[in-house]
Amino acid sequence: VCRNMADLHFLLPTTLKSKVVEWLSEDIPSFDYGGYVVGGIEETAVLICKAPGVMCGRPFVDAIFSHLGCQVEWLVEEGDNLKPICECARVTGPASALLQGERTALNIVTRASGIATYCQQLVEAARGEDWRGEVAGTRKTTPGFRIVEKYALLVGGASTHRYDLSSMVMLKDNHIWSVGGVGKAVEKARKVAGFSLKIEVECRNLAEARDACRSGADVTMLDNFSPAALKEAAPVIKSEFPHVIVEASGGISLKTIKSYCVDGVDVISLSSTTQGHPAVDFSFKILKEGHNPLNPQVQSPN
Repeated sequence: VCRNMADLHFLLPTTLKSKVVEWLSEDIPSFDYGGYVVGGIEETAVLICKAPGVMCGRPFVDAIFSHLGCQVEWLVEEGDNLKPICECARVTGPASALLQGERTALNIVTRASGIATYCQQLVEAARGEDWRGEVAGTRKTTPGFRIVEKYALLVGGASTHRYDLSSMVMLKDNHIWSVGGVGKAVEKARKVAGFSLKIEVECRNLAEARDACRSGADVTMLDNFSPAALKEAAPVIKSEFPHVIVEASGGISLKTIKSYCVDGVDVISLSSTTQGHPAVDFSFKILKEGHNPLNPQVQSPN
C-alpha cells in the first residue's frame, strides 16, 4: 500500500501530455463560443470541495491547466480527507483557458476522489478485521480513463492489480475452456511469460485451484466463492502451496468485504472500486467581488 501520496505523480508516464490533449479535444472539437465571450482577461478561479471525501487528482489538474497556460496553487495535499465546504486550489490564467479546462478537470477530480474515498473505506473495513492482505481493483475500468482510475486506487490505499493484459498473465475460464484445461493453459503461458511475469488462474473449486498450483501458477483466484466456501478453501490451498498467492474475487462490496477477510486470503479484488463508487462533489468558480463562489441554492426567484 502506498503511503507517500506526494510522490505518486512520479508514476505517471510522459504520455500524460497527449492524454490531456485527447481529453480537451473531446470537449473542444471546434469553436469555443463561450471562450470567445470571456476572452483573454486574467482571472483567478477557485476549486471548491462540496462533499466529504479523499482529495485525488492533483497531477491531472496540474497537467490540464499547465497545457492551457494557467498556474495552479494547491491549498490541500493529495490524499487529504476533505471536509466540506473547503477551498482546494486556486487557478490563475486567461478566462477562456480557465473555462476550457474547467469541466475536464472537474470530471477527473470528482471521479478520482470518489474512487480514492471508496477505496479508503474498503481498506479501513478490512483492517478493522485485523486482516493484513491487499484490497485491489480490477481491469474493469473506463476506456480512455484507466490511468486516472488506477492512480486513484493507490491514493485510496488499495492496490491496482494488473494494469493491462501485458502486466500479468491472468487465465480465466474462457482461456482454460478454449485450450482444454488448466495445466495446458499454464504451460503455454509460461513459455512466453518466462520468469519475469506472474501467472494467475481463475478457479471455481478446490480441484481447479490445486491443478493451477501444481501446474506452476503464482496466483490462484478463488472466483465467486461464498464467504463460507472461501473460509474452507483458502486455508487448504495456503497450507498445501504456501508460496502461492490466494485471491478472493467476485460479488464483493463494502457491505460484504469483512466476511471475505479470512485466513489464507492474500488479496481481495473488487470491480466496484472503479465501477460502483460515488463521485465527490466539486465546483470551479471564477472569483469576482459581489458574487458568491459557493453558489448557494436559490430560495427566491426575485
